[in-house]
Amino acid sequence: METIERRDTPRGELVLRRDEQTDRYEIISNGTFLMDTSDGRSERLLVTEALAAVDGPRRLLIGGLGVGFSLAQAVADGRLTEITVLEREPVVLEWQHAHLSRFSDGALADPRVTVLVDDLVRWLHADAPAGRYDAICLDIDNGPQWTVVPGNAELYDVAGLTAVRSALAPGGALAVWSAAAVPAFEATLGELFFDVRVLPVEVARGEPDVVYLARRAT
Repeated sequence: METIERRDTPRGELVLRRDEQTDRYEIISNGTFLMDTSDGRSERLLVTEALAAVDGPRRLLIGGLGVGFSLAQAVADGRLTEITVLEREPVVLEWQHAHLSRFSDGALADPRVTVLVDDLVRWLHADAPAGRYDAICLDIDNGPQWTVVPGNAELYDVAGLTAVRSALAPGGALAVWSAAAVPAFEATLGELFFDVRVLPVEVARGEPDVVYLARRAT
């Protein structure tokens, strides 16, 4: 595995690596595997299911740029007029431009896309426009029980999900990516949203990835 780049950030070390035999890239955060380019099915499902749950979606918020799979799926939907991406780490945005753009099909160049470099939890509580988005897709951790940094846990509790709900338009859809099923998180979703669904995605090894889907009341 070749190390392409290693960066120190205020939240620790981020490393971009590439498997020369398979041309697979992966991002490591503080020694923990975060994401790679080997599949992308669940990241795409995150977007397709959220948009399918809303009649005529126009405005989408994606929490976490990752390697670009979710953004590519969003850009492919011609109904969307506004796609906002919240990404906390500037280096992840740099790597998308320099190394990973083919995994998003160059989606950053789409005029509908705006990237905000900010902390999602802070932004939701302080700056998110109320009722703005028809769908919100969150993929910033390995799941509600396996967060990248401790502060991200606040996104998945009642206060964090209430802030997410406030940013959704009435009837809007929320989709959340997780590396495993988290029944306690599902129960919290049920307290704040309706029509909560759990969509498993089989992976080559280990537990299935999971996409949680929920709706804000109209």
